[in-house]
Amino acid sequence: MSGRLFGTDGVRGLANGLLTAELATNLGVAAAQVLGERGEFSSHKSDRPFAIVGRDPRASGEFLQSAISAGLASAGVDVIDVGILPTPAVAFLTDLTGADLGVMLSASHNAMPDNGIKFFARGGVKLDDTIEDAIEAHLDVVSELPTGSGVGRIRSEHDLVEKYLHHLNSSISNSLEGLTVVVDGANGSASLVGPEALRRAGAQVISIHCEPDGLNINENCGSTHMDDLFAAVVKHGADLGIAHDGDADRCLAVDADGNFVDGDQILAILASGRKSRGALVGNTVVATVMSNLGFNIAMKELEIEVIAAAVGDRYVLEEMRTGGFTIGGEQSGHVVLSEFATTGDGVLTALHLMSEMKATGKSMAELAAIVNRLPQVLINVPNVDKGAISKSEVSKAVAKLEQELGSTGRILLRPSGTEPLIRVMVEAATADQAASVAKELADVVATHCALSQ
Repeated sequence: MSGRLFGTDGVRGLANGLLTAELATNLGVAAAQVLGERGEFSSHKSDRPFAIVGRDPRASGEFLQSAISAGLASAGVDVIDVGILPTPAVAFLTDLTGADLGVMLSASHNAMPDNGIKFFARGGVKLDDTIEDAIEAHLDVVSELPTGSGVGRIRSEHDLVEKYLHHLNSSISNSLEGLTVVVDGANGSASLVGPEALRRAGAQVISIHCEPDGLNINENCGSTHMDDLFAAVVKHGADLGIAHDGDADRCLAVDADGNFVDGDQILAILASGRKSRGALVGNTVVATVMSNLGFNIAMKELEIEVIAAAVGDRYVLEEMRTGGFTIGGEQSGHVVLSEFATTGDGVLTALHLMSEMKATGKSMAELAAIVNRLPQVLINVPNVDKGAISKSEVSKAVAKLEQELGSTGRILLRPSGTEPLIRVMVEAATADQAASVAKELADVVATHCALSQ
């Protein structure tokens, strides 16, 4: 196997391609043994560690969950199967129950044939890179396994979803009565809890794409395909629409006129609301280098400091933990409210977004107007040497074009973490200018960073 098995968000790939039942079983064994050897397991009355295991509705999740549960149990870990739940629910329940480990089977927004395995340490936090590396290295180690009464037991506790729903609704203090919302569950993990949480908070909910059959997750629906949601909001005269991805750690929105509201705008709405109540810790919000310049301008006008993390929710979380900040997120709609969650939670975000609507009496369009999104163009330049991004010819081109854009635009060059790609992102005052500058710079990168040179 070439390259690192663990990516920025666990192990992900084609089910029965990269991600086989054998690999899932072996990952379960390796995770149990590595965490046990490192003293990461706490002592329980049963004298045996236990893990919370959940999944999204993908058909492949059925055999992969069985496989990883078998691996954990064979290594002496008791397994509690919590059924189909969002990724943040598994993280929450890992913390709530005092579990030694949490496991989520999901490939998030990827198409149905893919799947993934994501681990959470005790407390519901993501594993450190060093522990992931140790688990990966342990896959080649043959270790003695327990026998007899030493093997783990597997049981189902699907009613733990009620604990999660109670937690979600207790995180807001006002009722959502009077608001009508369309929820697109992506035929994924939010299909039940997404609409249910909002109903319990008092909203009138119309649900679409909330009928998972194991095969239709993310299929022309959810946060990556929002046309149906745009139309449904207008058709039903709803106040807003909410879109989740397959494992429900993201939330994007639609205003009453069917206009898109992205993660930058949602983050700005939540941050400004907290500032107005004196509840924004450090007067700071953590975003990423990909956040729209319009977001940064809006935050500057509100005198809110922005810390730009690298792209990826784990890097947002790292910056939040380092500074003790309580709100951060990405343009993709992955918002972290660390007062209530250890990871991004799309349903939690939806509740707090609608809570701001009720608290201010403003429409979603009025709240979203806080950010004037500048036109953004992204071009992926393939077959390049990512290290050549620092070549003088590229640097000179960037400097020239940045001078042309002035204070109303910006340029970001970012090597892909997994492919021989360099991503060219340009924001400008107009869409035409952004497209023109992006193409010019992409041509420079293609010329001077080609693999053949």
